[in-house]
Amino acid sequence: MTVSDQTAFTLRRASGAASLLAPEELPPAQHFIDGAFRDPAGGLADVVEPCSEQAFAQVAVGTADDVDAAVAAAVAAKAEWGRMLPKERSGLLLRIADRVAEHYDLLVRLESADTGKPFSVSRDDVDSTIDCFRFMAGALRATTTMAAGDYAEDHLSVILREPLGVVGVVTPWNYPLLMAAWKIAPILAAGNTLVIKPAEQTSLTTLKFAELVADLLPAGVFNVVTGKGSVVGARLAEHPDVDMIALTGSVGSGRIVARAAAETLKRVHLELGGKAPVVIFDDADLDAAAASLRTASFWNSGQECGAACRVLVHESVAEQFIDRLVAQVRELAVGEPLAGEDIEIGPLFSREHYDRVLGYLDRAQQEGIRAVVGGSALPGPGYFVAPTVLIDVPEGAECAREEIFGPVVTVETFADDDEAIRRANDVPVGLAASVFTENARRSHWAAARIDAGTVWVNSHLVIATEAPWGGFKGSGYGRDLSIYALDDYSRTKHVMHNHAR
Repeated sequence: MTVSDQTAFTLRRASGAASLLAPEELPPAQHFIDGAFRDPAGGLADVVEPCSEQAFAQVAVGTADDVDAAVAAAVAAKAEWGRMLPKERSGLLLRIADRVAEHYDLLVRLESADTGKPFSVSRDDVDSTIDCFRFMAGALRATTTMAAGDYAEDHLSVILREPLGVVGVVTPWNYPLLMAAWKIAPILAAGNTLVIKPAEQTSLTTLKFAELVADLLPAGVFNVVTGKGSVVGARLAEHPDVDMIALTGSVGSGRIVARAAAETLKRVHLELGGKAPVVIFDDADLDAAAASLRTASFWNSGQECGAACRVLVHESVAEQFIDRLVAQVRELAVGEPLAGEDIEIGPLFSREHYDRVLGYLDRAQQEGIRAVVGGSALPGPGYFVAPTVLIDVPEGAECAREEIFGPVVTVETFADDDEAIRRANDVPVGLAASVFTENARRSHWAAARIDAGTVWVNSHLVIATEAPWGGFKGSGYGRDLSIYALDDYSRTKHVMHNHAR
């Protein structure tokens, strides 16, 4: 692999002894159950800061008994919460959004400390969290369904929308606060109670959220149990009193959760991995495409399930596009959050994941694939990997099929439109994709044939709360955001009245 331009990136460190957080700003190292923080039965685990590799906080290690206590609290609270008028639940969700906004700066700093994210990414997460709660507060008051009427002789049909009951939630490490909001807001809006298990490595903003809204929600409506997926997540998935399990995570985690949920036939909502293809046709605006991918490929250090990580470019313009993309990537600012407001790329979130991403790069080198920029780790401490563009990638290569989940983009070429679509779909997941072309007919043709839940045209990774997010194939089922999320977390009941006289 070409490594001559590793020096394209200077890792910027914060100056002096600046700290993102004061000790008193950390949330309690406890579970949040039935409206209060509780001491854990299973002890505590360290939280490691990804830029320094030093522990700076602790979280509780949950047990099955902790989950049982949280589920019992959610069961006790579900009837009253589910009967609350929509306008009352809406008002509470708006107050939650306002409370998050009041503590905006703290949540930004806490998210950056926990994950290593640049402030630009953490701010976007908190902004989107506020927007999600405000949207769901309005959407729950404007749900629609089939009109009541006579659809059988002398019988009036009325369709009721009801809460499911108790929802178990498992959220990932890459967007701890935002992915929690994507689940919490519609689940509460639909009238359910919940128990959430954040990723054990990045639980702090979910716990802080619980602390901030503790006085707004009735006890038991919202509960947090931290700990390992193999213990806490597994108990939620199998628990007989949990009516649905909702997971954002890896494909492997989705399989485990679905198997466990099958024993009690509970509903399952899965938002899993992706390997988003970016199809760049020969008539595309190459400058605009490269500028778009600067953000869409490397946002959150590529730790993004919809990242534009797999480029398929027409062979006639491949060299021109690669030159433009590399020029964009070379300009990326890499460093710690406190190193400057212009920082775009932070560290990977953990040592394990850092080693995993470097393993993909090493194996690509062994296969003869070249890095035209990046391709290696950056000097420690911290889990920093240089933004990387891989070329000479053959069809079916591991790095082009498996989700690396880091700041790595692969570039392949194609000869005609049919080949582009075939290869775009030739991965086991189908979360997101994009096409770049100046031909409107071609854009409609391509978007209709790509097997992904979201397809962008001449952009990538632009998300609106009003539009659904979710995938096909191995990327799971169910939809986050939009009114479709309210449908996922509700059940419909048909009541038929015989009014014959």
